[in-house]
Amino acid sequence: MKMLIGYDGSEAGKACLDLAFRVVKKLEVEVHVVTSLVGSSVQFMKSREEGERDLAVARRAFEEKGVACLTRLMTHGQTAGESLVRYAEEHEINLILVGVVKKSKVDKFLLGSTAQYVILQAPCPVITVRSTNSS
Repeated sequence: MKMLIGYDGSEAGKACLDLAFRVVKKLEVEVHVVTSLVGSSVQFMKSREEGERDLAVARRAFEEKGVACLTRLMTHGQTAGESLVRYAEEHEINLILVGVVKKSKVDKFLLGSTAQYVILQAPCPVITVRSTNSS
């Protein structure tokens, strides 16, 4: 089984990692952790550094649990949702974990929802995970 984790370093993303740790204990899973970036050149460079740090944290967390983990920083100009779905299709992913955060109706209208896009477009089942923290 191949599991994809959409990870952005947020509390919801960390909750995805926690769930993944529980899943990999019970099943033989190939773990893929993916972060997607978009933005202007200055913003992009800052985001790239943050993304690389977040992926390194995720990789170390899996390694500490004795689980191999593939990481990928997606930078080809698609939205995060589009990148995750594309990656899932290209790598024949069987399950996606994606974090969700509560947004106002206006935020959803203006910014869209990565999780919503992934849920509706993914080629496989999607599990949404929300943080138990109030932030």
